[in-house]
Amino acid sequence: MSSPQGRRVLVVLPAWNEAESLPAVLAEIRTHLPGVSVLVVNDGSSDGTSAVARGSDVEVLDLPFNLGVGGAMRAGFRYALAEGFDAVVQVDADGQHDPRDVPLLVEGLDRSDVVIGARFAERGEYEVRGPRRWAMKVLAGVLSRLARTRLTDTTSGFRAAGPRAIRLFAVHYPAEYLGDTIESLVIAVRSGLTVEQVGVEMRARQAGRPSQRPFKAAIYLLRACLALGISLTRRRQILVPTEVTA
Repeated sequence: MSSPQGRRVLVVLPAWNEAESLPAVLAEIRTHLPGVSVLVVNDGSSDGTSAVARGSDVEVLDLPFNLGVGGAMRAGFRYALAEGFDAVVQVDADGQHDPRDVPLLVEGLDRSDVVIGARFAERGEYEVRGPRRWAMKVLAGVLSRLARTRLTDTTSGFRAAGPRAIRLFAVHYPAEYLGDTIESLVIAVRSGLTVEQVGVEMRARQAGRPSQRPFKAAIYLLRACLALGISLTRRRQILVPTEVTA
């Protein structure tokens, strides 16, 4: 898929034990994004995730063990850089992200280096309550100040990265817990990249078991606030050359 400016776009799906949901997700991408390049990063799955992806005729990277979303996405960014892609769009393998919104994220790269697909930006009916809502508001408030723009959904994993972000993330994308959402935005902003959000609609996972139940989700986001504080104490990164060694 190309933008009006002729971008080469790579959709990256980090996948851990998503053999059940992956066929429908890949079929939907094929339907709504004809010609798009797709990379499934099999994050040390113990089910048939890798075989399902290969049977769907997409590129697959098999990680030897589970690294988490951050480690899987770093591998995806390195692949994109090596293959000369101009944009990377992260899409969940569980079906929560609607591929029809991918062009909207890519269009945002005309203005910014990183574009977040936000659940709380006047589209859809997604709601959170209680401690989880409070934590997300705190995160959004702090990161909005850092990015100097309004951000409402800083924990969304549905996002697009342009050329400068690809170069940065291929080397410095954080693989630690929560790094793929909170810390990656801090790294981007402190490295001089621009960030914006566009409204998207999120869906319930299409199959499999959710990784976060309500109580655990609240704990997750409270820990995200801690992760934000830690990330702000780390050294600023600088943009890297256009090539990195594999």
